[in-house]
Amino acid sequence: MQYVVANRVPVKPEFHQEFEERFRRRAGEVEKQPGFVRMEILRPVAEDGMYIVLTHWQDKDAFQAWLRSDDFKAAHQNPLPKEAFGAGGGIEQHEVIISAG
Repeated sequence: MQYVVANRVPVKPEFHQEFEERFRRRAGEVEKQPGFVRMEILRPVAEDGMYIVLTHWQDKDAFQAWLRSDDFKAAHQNPLPKEAFGAGGGIEQHEVIISAG
């Protein structure tokens, strides 16, 4: 059963461009992880909306292995400053029960 992780990120408007650019320049290591399916970065339409970073995995074990990997640590070692983020957000984890395309 495919596993989807949604990271809701409350980025302040003045940091939107830098947040997006960091994803464009990222190392790309997540794509090399066993069990990785795809990633999507969703930009909010509303100015006060949250970015959504969706990662799709073959299963929960593949996602948890990514969290324990050195590549994960490297990808998160140089974050934006705390003042770039608003309140709220967080990570949601889901199992796909229906998918249509």
